[in-house]
Amino acid sequence: MTESNSGSLLLQRLISAWIWFATAVVTILFFFWMAIVFVFTAPFDPGRYTVGRWFRRTAVAAVAINPLWKFRTSGVTIDDPRRPYVAVANHESFADIFLISHLPWEMKWLAKEAVFKIPIMGWMMRMAGDIAVRRGERSSRAQALEACRDRLNKKVSVMILPEGTRSATGELLPFHDGAFRLAVETGSPILPMVVAGTSGAMPKGSLLFNRAVAEVRVLPPIETVGLTQADVPALRERVRNLIGETRTVLYREMGITQTSQTAASA
Repeated sequence: MTESNSGSLLLQRLISAWIWFATAVVTILFFFWMAIVFVFTAPFDPGRYTVGRWFRRTAVAAVAINPLWKFRTSGVTIDDPRRPYVAVANHESFADIFLISHLPWEMKWLAKEAVFKIPIMGWMMRMAGDIAVRRGERSSRAQALEACRDRLNKKVSVMILPEGTRSATGELLPFHDGAFRLAVETGSPILPMVVAGTSGAMPKGSLLFNRAVAEVRVLPPIETVGLTQADVPALRERVRNLIGETRTVLYREMGITQTSQTAASA
């Protein structure tokens, strides 16, 4: 390693340490405020919409103090935030959560149970009404889908990443059926979202932050009324193709190449 590279790595580590410290302070402050909001709103807000919005604002605040990240949103604006959607998006990085939280309406996230075990953050997710699932356990998936139905019935959208995990190569992985079966069963529209640029923001297995410009684009909702479970495979592939095609467009608009995304995420 050259002296220049060594100096750059040291600077990156120092900046990352400061970002982690500042993020921890922001998270703790929002945790106490969320607890107060929860106490006063939970009895009248069964969908936990209000406290959930404050949790997403925590993520927005964390991005605002991060000098390396520039996140933005585009696309369709949701006129009625209390119309429940099954939102789906491609998955590039842990940073996807911070990016999608910039959208100005509440969605309950379906996330792996390990995230809920992170101190403070996990407690905030539970207060917000997010949904935990254990990978590889059919009973856990069934419980998670039942929880999703509950949130939709309470007029709150749910957010599902149908790839299940992010790709090691940057290529779009196959989509699982669960989100689409849920949408058809409940008659909820699918709300496709496209994430681009987060792969290098926080590489998998690293605690270091990288400079990143990322965007989430919301596509027009796709109605599911009148569809049956037999239509799920076609619906799934239609949405996957739409997300894949739009991601390519976003990459081009942002000057990002697939090669650079793959390298950044490694």
